[in-house]
Amino acid sequence: MPQIPHVNLASSEFKADPFPFYARLRSEAPVYRTKLPDKRTVWLITSYKDVLAVLKDDRFCKDRAKAQAQPWMQGMFKPLMRNMLDLDAPDHTRLRGLVHTVFTPRLVENLRGRAQNLADELLNRAEARGRMELVREYAVEIPTTIIAEMLGVPVKDRLKFRKWSNAGISSSASRFGILKAIPDIIVFIRYVRSLAKARRTNPEGDLISALARSEQGGDQLSEDELLAMIVLLLVAGHETTVNLIGNGVLALLANPYQLDRLHNDPALIKSGVEELLRYSGPLETATERYPREDTSVAGVTIPRGELVFAVLASANRDVQQFENPDRLDLGREPNPHVAFGYGMHYCLGASLARLEAQIAIATLLRRMPNLRLGTPSARLRWKRGLVLRGLESLPVRFDT
Repeated sequence: MPQIPHVNLASSEFKADPFPFYARLRSEAPVYRTKLPDKRTVWLITSYKDVLAVLKDDRFCKDRAKAQAQPWMQGMFKPLMRNMLDLDAPDHTRLRGLVHTVFTPRLVENLRGRAQNLADELLNRAEARGRMELVREYAVEIPTTIIAEMLGVPVKDRLKFRKWSNAGISSSASRFGILKAIPDIIVFIRYVRSLAKARRTNPEGDLISALARSEQGGDQLSEDELLAMIVLLLVAGHETTVNLIGNGVLALLANPYQLDRLHNDPALIKSGVEELLRYSGPLETATERYPREDTSVAGVTIPRGELVFAVLASANRDVQQFENPDRLDLGREPNPHVAFGYGMHYCLGASLARLEAQIAIATLLRRMPNLRLGTPSARLRWKRGLVLRGLESLPVRFDT
């Protein structure tokens, strides 16, 4: 295997520009073995065709018992393991079928007006100041408010829910991060369990109540499954979109020609968001997989039970699949990116993330035509972590 310098995949510095590293891997070691900050061995799959092959190959499962597990954590967080991201068929198929009965395309489309109103309200607050911190004051607020309203999280608890979510996301960066996050995650579990219990007893017109009542062929979600589903929707229902909006706006500001294209042709927003997903997507990798048996990928054997990351950010910059992959082109067609994954674990909330990002970015550019960075790009900090890729903050100005 080539001697490629080790990098800290979870560091803020690496997150700022991981693409040259992945380009080298695609060229020299498309199936690459390295170490994570917590010392676990991980295999990085980086070419487009191999990423698709792994994501649709049922020899690569989600069963964490096949990994180098941390037994001291399993009992504590066992209820959360009953979520769709961590299960294989037939359990995954069953849970996805149940949530599909309430999380419908019509439900998502009906949220368009609410997303538009939120975007306008947030920009009204910032307009007189001529500046804003786009992640905290805009990108976070739109998807957080919408998913919290959908699920029925009381307004008074939404700031706490954001704090708990951040703790869980950032914990993946190191073992210390996991230990530090445990108190917040425990409180989060207790809170969601209490909320789910209340909705089972006294249902309201929200998504938690609908999930509690959802039935398919006489089957319903168990208490642990409902808990895991709510946590998954709360976290995944906003973190992906926050990063998509923040990363997307930064990419546009760094590419003035493309920004002008969108100003001059607002209808370009749909294909534009697809290109922003490809170019600087919110997920760096798919969630973890483990081979059920020794499995060969691109001529390299990955031992049974070892952790595998299919690197979506790398697949989306593969020159074998995309012409000029390092160039942002808002009108790119076709654009078969894998920013939301692929196969049976394809992101359930992809349509909602698209809708929210289209509205957030289009409204921002329409209302703030003088939009520009409020700090040198070299000062921007990226969140630490593994699966997700997003900015800690994005100061912008739009005064004349």
